[in-house]
Amino acid sequence: MRRSIDVLIGLSFLTVLYAGTFALAADFEATKRPPDMVVYKHPLCFCCKKWIRYLEEKGLDVQPISRMDMRGIKGHWHLPPGMTSCHTAVWRQQYVFEGHVPARYIRRFLLDPPPGALGLAVPGMPVGSPGMYDGKTFEPYTIYLLLRDGDYRYYTRVEAPE
Repeated sequence: MRRSIDVLIGLSFLTVLYAGTFALAADFEATKRPPDMVVYKHPLCFCCKKWIRYLEEKGLDVQPISRMDMRGIKGHWHLPPGMTSCHTAVWRQQYVFEGHVPARYIRRFLLDPPPGALGLAVPGMPVGSPGMYDGKTFEPYTIYLLLRDGDYRYYTRVEAPE
């Protein structure tokens, strides 16, 4: 009988110990700051992974999320036809960076977002853009400013690899 009571006390102690551990883990998760940027990408896209790694190397806080339905993400943010690429990055649920936008232009945009701006886009997958650069081949490409009304306009031209 005494042995059974000792076992029950031991199990009770372990239960309290584990419950406290799980509570601490839950508290940690609740206080953990969400990432600045969520990148939605197709699970099989390798250039997206390279672009994410590039952003992390440049000091940006990024969380990748694999999605099969990329069209739904682009539709949710009302990206204009012809302005899309393989991945969509969303900064703090406020701004969108579509495609292989270099980190320095993301930072420049975030320092002073133009009125009515939704974000920036590098349509397609330009050779030499971050995530697409092989260390040799580069072709200049254009970054566009996306507007909240569904329009877009020229933002800048990239003349050299990042």
